[in-house]
Amino acid sequence: MNHNHHSSHEKHQNNSSNHDHSQHGHDHHGDMVKEFRNKFFLTLVITVPILLLSPMIQHFLGVDWRFSGDIYILAALATFVYLYGGWPFLRGAYDEWRQREPGMMTLIAMATSIAFFYSIAVVLGFDGDELFWELATLVLIMLLGHWIEMRSVNNASKALESLAELMPNTAYRMLENGDTEEVEIDQLQQGDYVLVKPGEKMPLDGKIIKGKSQVDESMLTGESAPVTKSEGDEVIGGAINKEGSLTIEVEKMMQDSYLSQVIEMVKNSQKTKSRTQDFTNRAAKWLFYIALIAGLTTFVVWIILGATADMAIQRTVTVMVITCPHALGLAAPLVISVSTALSARHGLLIRNRTQFENARNINAVIFDKTGTLTKGEFGVTDLQTFSSTSEDDVLRYAATIERESEHPIATGIVKEASDRQLELLELTNFNSITGVGIEGDINGKNVKVVSPGFIRDKAIQFDEQHYEEWSAQGKTVVFLLVDEELVGAIALADQIKDSSHLAIERLHDKNIKAIMLTGDNEKVAHYVAEQIGIDEVYAEVLPDQKAEKVKEIQSHGMIVAMTGDGINDAPALSTADVGIAVGAGTDIAMDSADIVLVDSDPKDILSIFSLSKRTYNKLVQNLIWATGYNIFAIPLAAGVLAPWGIILSPAVGAILMSLSTIIVAVNAQLLYKFKPD
Repeated sequence: MNHNHHSSHEKHQNNSSNHDHSQHGHDHHGDMVKEFRNKFFLTLVITVPILLLSPMIQHFLGVDWRFSGDIYILAALATFVYLYGGWPFLRGAYDEWRQREPGMMTLIAMATSIAFFYSIAVVLGFDGDELFWELATLVLIMLLGHWIEMRSVNNASKALESLAELMPNTAYRMLENGDTEEVEIDQLQQGDYVLVKPGEKMPLDGKIIKGKSQVDESMLTGESAPVTKSEGDEVIGGAINKEGSLTIEVEKMMQDSYLSQVIEMVKNSQKTKSRTQDFTNRAAKWLFYIALIAGLTTFVVWIILGATADMAIQRTVTVMVITCPHALGLAAPLVISVSTALSARHGLLIRNRTQFENARNINAVIFDKTGTLTKGEFGVTDLQTFSSTSEDDVLRYAATIERESEHPIATGIVKEASDRQLELLELTNFNSITGVGIEGDINGKNVKVVSPGFIRDKAIQFDEQHYEEWSAQGKTVVFLLVDEELVGAIALADQIKDSSHLAIERLHDKNIKAIMLTGDNEKVAHYVAEQIGIDEVYAEVLPDQKAEKVKEIQSHGMIVAMTGDGINDAPALSTADVGIAVGAGTDIAMDSADIVLVDSDPKDILSIFSLSKRTYNKLVQNLIWATGYNIFAIPLAAGVLAPWGIILSPAVGAILMSLSTIIVAVNAQLLYKFKPD
């Protein structure tokens, strides 16, 4: 994606229909934000004279600024507010009626329309008090609320899209003769090799073919510390190369890149309705009917009690105007938009909002082992030397031979030698010994890296006790022979992620059970489980049995989150109450999950639970504030306390309405103070 915005944006739109589409969607959303902002400010300007000209407000303030014809100026200004500021709500109400689903927009349109037409009737001679000021403040507050809400949602997308804009414009493509040429990002193809120098950004997603460096992925994954990357490691487009030069093989084009998927996921998550949103929409629908019934009941009761028609109509209008749940309409969307932005900031991508809200109730987390709790790559765990050979020499010999092999064990040994900064030796006559190992000549000596079976067949003596201990832990052991003499043993295992132990510890602090579900063998699974404190282990489970195991755990009354990264985890992720995919996993695992951990870090699961709980608490608080206002205001507006001389004046009703709306908006913003576990 080119981001020399002015010069290349047009060209990029032609090259990528995908980007063009998302850009169009974003522009549309941005236009709506501008529309609500402009309407809010112009309505605010007009509302000030409406308030100053309103007889009821003047009476409330104890002043008299009346003059001849002032009521007609007031009516003209209010008409402008009703038609200009109130238009989005009138249009929304029309859409709701067309779908036969009266809801929030219908309520707002009903309240503003009743206030407007009743007030026009008063201007034309009907006996009563005009409510133009009520109409203006109601429209103003709803415009403000919708503007805040849409801006919050827009900002979450914009924050991610701004990352895409930070992508470099050009890259250095490697040529066959070893030289480089500077090309536009759009010209790169899958499989191209690019050179990324220190301080430069990765042009696209790819794999390191040559070099080692510290890579800063903080803007993409939330991981603050730079990550060490070397040959074979994946890099994300937009990440910053801090130290050494890297040669990258391009694996994904911009439209398929990690960053594009993230942006798309966040947009989709904003479109999905949560259970709480559904609840507020249903509540708005019922409040619409309640408003009609309450208004009709108020009118009938006042007439029965002998009140004048004017008095009964005034009470009815006040009830129907006050029933409009401004705060209720904002309670869920504001909190949800803030939590979406927060989630992205903390490396969590929410694909299903309802399941995210359910995450607060989780009492068991099932982990896949490989790639989730472990790195999914072999690493050297133990080294034993025989005779006088040093550990470094054992490793140097083994790595020199294994460098020629592509086996995962070979990769682990070569990586360990690299981490220890050992210089490898010259190898000749490399040969694979079928089924048992590899050999070659180093400095005139025959060197073999072989399996335990080979050692036993040759009746070579070795440390049986150590070997049995390592085998019991599920480790793979290879032996090093120099001129047929045993000089060392190397044990390797899938390396446990540094954060796995901490993640399990914190889950236990929250009384959440940690379960491992893996296709790996019993020994390996139990060794890893013991190392990090897993409560239950299900090992040697076939891919098609994983979903059944999840159901079995659920049948014990557990509310289960499943965390995995592979294709074989997809059915289990879908079956669990909450499916969590680690970001480094396969596309199908991510598609089956409700939440994606961008950074593939098990301890980020804790952030899901705490953010889910905090979000839910804020939603409940906002719903209480919002509905509390209606429960309190409607009976007072109807005149329940009239026998004791207490009647809620429209002015006080408006103050209560404004107060509850402001509290809801401020309370939602307080979610930004969230600190992950």
